[in-house]
Amino acid sequence: MKQGSFIYLLIFAFLSISFTSCKKETKAVKQTEVTFTKEGELSIFKAENDSLKVTLDIEIAETDFDIQTGLMYRDSMKNTQGMLFIFEDERERFFYMKNTRIPLDIIYINANKAIVSFQKNAKPFDESSLPSGGPAKYVLEVNSGLVDEWHLEVADSIVFNRK
Repeated sequence: MKQGSFIYLLIFAFLSISFTSCKKETKAVKQTEVTFTKEGELSIFKAENDSLKVTLDIEIAETDFDIQTGLMYRDSMKNTQGMLFIFEDERERFFYMKNTRIPLDIIYINANKAIVSFQKNAKPFDESSLPSGGPAKYVLEVNSGLVDEWHLEVADSIVFNRK
């Protein structure tokens, strides 16, 4: 065998091994279902007469991971449940619906626990920015349509406690 042929044979063998060892196996990755865990209760009161509008079981998101994940990867949530995001500071907030499978109403709440604004009917998987339009320390996410069903208004207030 000539030296040139031997070199070509070695290159061919090397490339064959490289391509077969880089072959990707495709496996379906199953997403773990995230379930609701009650961490507290939240009540919403009408601003004009302090009457109780609704009481919810809530999950609380206050760590960086929980805040970034929110209600992503969930297939449903009961109308008696919600997620309360608690931030260290009060400032304008911007939420989006990346990897969120269920439509939501997003309720922005200031440090005095008064509602400052809403983003109603946020669409699943939409990455458009949904701003608070004013300073907020808390954000409550509930199923889409509940803000209207409960007749919530700016200045209505919340009270919550941890379990």
